[in-house]
Amino acid sequence: MKELMQTLKQIDGKGYKAYKSVQGHYTFSDFDLYIDYVQGDPFAAPSKIRAVVPAGKRALKDSWLESYRRRVATEDILARKVGAAIATGNFSIKGSGKSGNIQFDRPGQEVLERSAVQADSNSITVCISVGLPANGRKINGREAEKLFINAVPAILRNSIFLVTDNEIEQAVQLADQQEAIRKEMRKNNWISFVANGSVLPRASGISNRPLKDAVPFQSPQENEVEIEIPHRSEPVKGMAIKKGITLIVGGGYHGKSTILEAIERGVYSHTNGDGREYVVTDQDAVKIRAEDGRKVTGVNISPFINNLPHKQDTTYFSTENASGSTSQAANVMEALEAGAGTLLIDEDTSATNFMIRDYRMQKLVHRDKEPITPFIDKIKQMRDQLEVSTILVMGGSGDYFDVADSVIMMEAYEPYNVTGEARAIMSDHPINRETSDESFGHVSGRSFQQNSLQTQKGKKSKTQAKGLTTILMGRTDITFAETEQLVDTSQTRMIAEIIQHLDRTNALGDKSLYKLLDDIEAQMDQKGLASFTVFKDHHPGDIARPRRYEIAAVLNRMRTAKVNQT
Repeated sequence: MKELMQTLKQIDGKGYKAYKSVQGHYTFSDFDLYIDYVQGDPFAAPSKIRAVVPAGKRALKDSWLESYRRRVATEDILARKVGAAIATGNFSIKGSGKSGNIQFDRPGQEVLERSAVQADSNSITVCISVGLPANGRKINGREAEKLFINAVPAILRNSIFLVTDNEIEQAVQLADQQEAIRKEMRKNNWISFVANGSVLPRASGISNRPLKDAVPFQSPQENEVEIEIPHRSEPVKGMAIKKGITLIVGGGYHGKSTILEAIERGVYSHTNGDGREYVVTDQDAVKIRAEDGRKVTGVNISPFINNLPHKQDTTYFSTENASGSTSQAANVMEALEAGAGTLLIDEDTSATNFMIRDYRMQKLVHRDKEPITPFIDKIKQMRDQLEVSTILVMGGSGDYFDVADSVIMMEAYEPYNVTGEARAIMSDHPINRETSDESFGHVSGRSFQQNSLQTQKGKKSKTQAKGLTTILMGRTDITFAETEQLVDTSQTRMIAEIIQHLDRTNALGDKSLYKLLDDIEAQMDQKGLASFTVFKDHHPGDIARPRRYEIAAVLNRMRTAKVNQT
């Protein structure tokens, strides 16, 4: 610490680039400080530092780190404490540009593996970005002393050294409980579980926090199950959704889309107090929607769309500007190609002509004149031939009663099992849809050519996240605003790092997309998130783990994509 203070005094008032001399390792009384990267300008991206707290100063129990889920839960609660300490701290560090700006990758409602805090039996590492203080473009050494000598120790004092063993234990125990629910789901072939008492609505369209005074969830009796979970004297009870085809129906504003949104977010664990702690969904569940205008490259959409005018090939379909129906067909086929086991669909965000063509329209527009085979005519084949389940919000077409295994009706945010009533309606009012017993069709694999990754911008290779739903790759933007299960900007940054890594290492080769996703997941498992970054030995502190399906979604939307079918 004394060495750092001395250096800051020596460079005070000098040109900003003299800050480079502080890069290195410094020993404080309770932690080690690593200044890994120093910004070149007070208006540039902040500098990157790490605080490493040895086990002798803040020990973690071995039991908290003994499994992947437990370690992630431990790191998550520590990261929440660091984020809160920064948000509430009043550090008053002055200067021009980004002087005194302290940034940290604070978790949201979901518990994600992230690099902001890394814990093992030897130490806790906290990664922070800071704006080094300046007056104009000259170093402000006194304010820099406040930053390093006062602010950083205060952040650790109010987070890593303040968090109690009981708080960590609670987070770890919740992770155990969520994992027990997942295990029971696999055992019983359930694709989603929603616990009684869950708070599903969110505070607002821009807040993912639970809505106060919301109607707590209560399972229909026909769907209610109970699960023995650890660290709790009584089992957790709630609604289980079995594999197969489940319809969620009901009037407008009665909670259909709310429960589907909770189910789609259930692929992630949630933090204590979220209201969705015990909402757990098949981790291979993918939300599907129409996406007008998206790029589609070499996708076999022929199970849904065939015999297009001008004899356009739909077994290898490409377009720069997909329609609602072709985009939704491509989204389904790409999800299946990546390994999806459950599809989640809301009619409100679907193309009508993709979802349904009723009996009267079939009579007017004959089958041989209509290139679209609607989803309703393929949903059972996906279930029976591909073992792919569907949870579908449907308020406008009773034709889907014919294919549903279960029907849940939402009324004033309360669910009711109306499967029997739906079947009685089918019996009293039969329909004569023209359907076929043909197979679902072929799910083609594809491989991306290496030159799809055009990261070069001038003399530099650059791939950068711009918010949650855009990545700047070289000179082009990849936009994926409708990829609804991407929940944290840090996941987007991670995908940007993955793209850069794939380009840097020429890793695409002739691998199928499915194999490529397997390899990416294996590297994250075995070598960690940081292994994809150029800072792998230093400060990769603002990335979080994405699922394979969101990685695939981004790759599939590259305007520069070139693919081969495998």
